[in-house]
Amino acid sequence: MDAILNIVLPIFGCIALGYFSVLRGVFKPGDMRVFSSYIMSFGLPALLFLAFSQRSFGELVTPTYMVVYLLGGLTAGSLIYMIAWAQGNGPARRAIGMLGAMAPNSAYFGYPMILLTFPDLATSVLAMNMLVENFILIPLCMVFLELARPGKQKAIWRSLIGALWITLKRPFVVALILGMVVSVIGVPVPAPLDSLMTMLATATGALSLFVIGGGLVGLPLGGNSLLASQIAIGKLLLQPAAVAAVAFLVIAFGWPGLSPELRTAAILTSAAPMFSIFPVIAQEYGHEGLASLAQTGAVVASLFTLTAFMVLLL
Repeated sequence: MDAILNIVLPIFGCIALGYFSVLRGVFKPGDMRVFSSYIMSFGLPALLFLAFSQRSFGELVTPTYMVVYLLGGLTAGSLIYMIAWAQGNGPARRAIGMLGAMAPNSAYFGYPMILLTFPDLATSVLAMNMLVENFILIPLCMVFLELARPGKQKAIWRSLIGALWITLKRPFVVALILGMVVSVIGVPVPAPLDSLMTMLATATGALSLFVIGGGLVGLPLGGNSLLASQIAIGKLLLQPAAVAAVAFLVIAFGWPGLSPELRTAAILTSAAPMFSIFPVIAQEYGHEGLASLAQTGAVVASLFTLTAFMVLLL
C-alpha cells in the first residue's frame, strides 16, 4: 500500500497545488493557459522527439498494445454514445459523451502516472497512446461533432480530413514525426540538442498535473448532471474495464508483445480523466457546462478509482 500511496499522493498533490494556487490568487486562470501552451508547444514535443529519436520504432511501439488501447476506447465511447441516444440526447451531446468517455489525458495525467509506476515504459506508453488518441479516437469524435452541426450531415470525409489536418499541424505531432525520421535514418542527435530537448521535457510531468488542478477553477459547472456523471463513469470505469477485457482476449488468443506491465499501463492510462481541453471543444457546440461538470467530477473521483485500480493491479 505504501508503494501505491507513493504514486497517488504526488499525482493528486500536484493537482491540488494547481487548484489552490489559482483559488488563492497565486496564479490567475489565464496563467494555466500559458503553462498549457508551454507543455503543448515545447515540453511534450521535446518528450516525444526524444522518445522516438533515441530508440528504434520497433522498440518503442507494440502493435498489440495499440490494438488493445484502441478497441477499449472505441468500446467505451460507443456505449456512452448509445446510452445518450437512448435517453433522447441530441447528436452534439452524444458526440461530446463519446469524446469524454474515450479520450484519456495521456499527456497531462497518464504520462506522469506511468512515469511513477513503470518509469522504463513511460515514454513508450505515452507515444503509443498519443498515436491512437490523436490519429483515430479524437478525429473520429470530431467527425461526429461536426456532423451534429446543421447542414453537415453529408460532409463525413471532409470532416475527417479536416480533423486529421489539424492533428498533423500540432507541434507534438510534428516532433513525433521528426523523431521517427531520425530513428529510421539512424542519425545520432547532437549532444547540445539532446540536452536542450531533455531540459524542455523534464518539467512536463509535474507542470501537466499542476495545470489540471488550476484549470478546474472557474469552470462553468452546469448542464445535464445525469449525462455528465455517465460520461465520468464511462471514462473512469467503463474504458479501463473494456481495455482489460480486450487485453484478456488478445492474451487468450496468443497475440504476442503484451507484457503484464504493458497490460497494466494500458488499463491505468485508460482510467485517467478526460483530456484538459474537453470543455474548450464542447464550448464550440454550446455544451461547455456539461463537459466541465463531467471533467471536474472525473478528476475528483479519479483519486478513488485510480487508487482502486492500482490496488488491484500493482
